[in-house]
Amino acid sequence: MKTKKERILEAAATLFAEHGFDKTAVATICELANVSKGLVYHHFKSKDEILIEIFEKSTSEMNSLGEDENTETPEMTIVDLIENIFFRLENNRQFFQMNLNIMFQPSTKKILERQIKKRATQLFDSVKALFNKTSPKKSGILSYVFISEIDGIALSYLSSFENYKND
Repeated sequence: MKTKKERILEAAATLFAEHGFDKTAVATICELANVSKGLVYHHFKSKDEILIEIFEKSTSEMNSLGEDENTETPEMTIVDLIENIFFRLENNRQFFQMNLNIMFQPSTKKILERQIKKRATQLFDSVKALFNKTSPKKSGILSYVFISEIDGIALSYLSSFENYKND
């Protein structure tokens, strides 16, 4: 059973993904979560704080993508990571759409500036550690290319395609 705070965060994430942060009123979040405004402000000082918590939770979820790593070889770990990313992208489209929306809206980008930089650093460091096992001298550039490719695929998938075939 979800706590009221979890319901608030879930409702806000859904509304931010569908309508954008700026066009989502706290009252609308309350209505969807079936809670009072007072309860929202008991848990969060502002709508900005709700956004920050959603983003930080999504960062934790994204960081967990590589936790089920196949330890046979670094190459297999990379393949498993790519398959996991595609699986989650296909099965949790709204989650990734919400993240994309809030990272590129000027108002939310400003609110989340510190969290976005922290996420990017964590992502780069974890990917670089993986590529250090396969090609230590090229791990930095390979990490940038890998992250850029995944970002491009995700952006294309979320903005242009209903789904990618697993062929």
